Amino acid sequence: MNEELPIIQQLRLINFKCFDDQTIRFGKLTFLSGLNGMGKSTVLQSLLLLRQSYEQEFLPNKGLALNGELIRLGTARDVLFEGATDEEHLGFEIELSDESYAGWRFDYERQTDVLSLISEPVDINLFHTKLFSDEFQYIEAERTGPRRSFEMSNYKVQEHHQLGSKGEYSPYFLSVFGEEKIANENVAHPQAASLKIKDQLEGWMQEIRSGTRIHFHEYPGMDLLSLNFSFFHENLVSSEFRSTNVGFGITYTLPVILALISAKEGSLILLENPEAHLHPRGQAKLGELIALASSGGVQVVVETHSDHVLNGIRVAAYENKISPKDIVLHFFENAAKDDEILIDIVSPQIDHNGRIDRWPTGFFDVWDDYLEKLLTPR
Repeated sequence: MNEELPIIQQLRLINFKCFDDQTIRFGKLTFLSGLNGMGKSTVLQSLLLLRQSYEQEFLPNKGLALNGELIRLGTARDVLFEGATDEEHLGFEIELSDESYAGWRFDYERQTDVLSLISEPVDINLFHTKLFSDEFQYIEAERTGPRRSFEMSNYKVQEHHQLGSKGEYSPYFLSVFGEEKIANENVAHPQAASLKIKDQLEGWMQEIRSGTRIHFHEYPGMDLLSLNFSFFHENLVSSEFRSTNVGFGITYTLPVILALISAKEGSLILLENPEAHLHPRGQAKLGELIALASSGGVQVVVETHSDHVLNGIRVAAYENKISPKDIVLHFFENAAKDDEILIDIVSPQIDHNGRIDRWPTGFFDVWDDYLEKLLTPR
């Protein structure tokens, strides 16, 4: 693996939503957790706003677009930190592992959805990094579930290798690139038929539902295709079933797995709640896959409420599938300062045994608390 490929190492948010001035450290695998409404999504949204503004050609010279295909946040008054004054500005700063740096400051009028750039434009070379390239995927929490048909887009898929933020182009992506070999062999599933993307996808999907086979049928005149599944057990093979007639979690998880196994070294993947609609074992195996992708040089930022995903990552560290120094854990919680309610970020450390040095209150400790109650005689 080429260690020289730069990744995001640090992100600073200034007067953005719930943060007045907050710096967040990133690793090859960055794990964001905490109670609802604590600012986890805000971290991802800052990166998405920068990418979206670049795609809409507001950056590098004009401003910040709050609404677009990736994310819709409303107007300036919706994103400005509550305690900010009219003289203060909203800003983002990014530091990469190669010590390159970029900073943006934006002015605002409270009713506008484009914030004017007031700082000097950053070096155009920074926009060649993965956040602004085709080697980027963002899979949001509200994904495309089972459908009778799925969209085809030559522009999004063939030209830019995108799955869509809802994973809506995943079946078409698979039909176009499914026969290609995975670029990151760290994610290779041991039971997959080959290193081809489609075979690897089926290998990992078996961790969700054993014996899964994936089929798609194109309807080019309508720019649509169908996604079907069949299942095998020993020598028996089922008929094909529409995605609407199998478990919801199978279709919902497919773009997450596809993003992880198709990513090249140096790529950047943002994942929101990848565990949605998955059983506990599937969530843990997804955590393992995230760790494997990161160990192969893919930077993954995952927002999750799942202790099973965390445990999959911890076991991967224990089994030497990923170095603990490449994992950054952040737990977001409430804090008070000068009569203000703020967000505090606690960052536990993980060791080579998969152990975590401290467990903040609320950091996946609910089961232990309830188990203690159940074991206490009434």
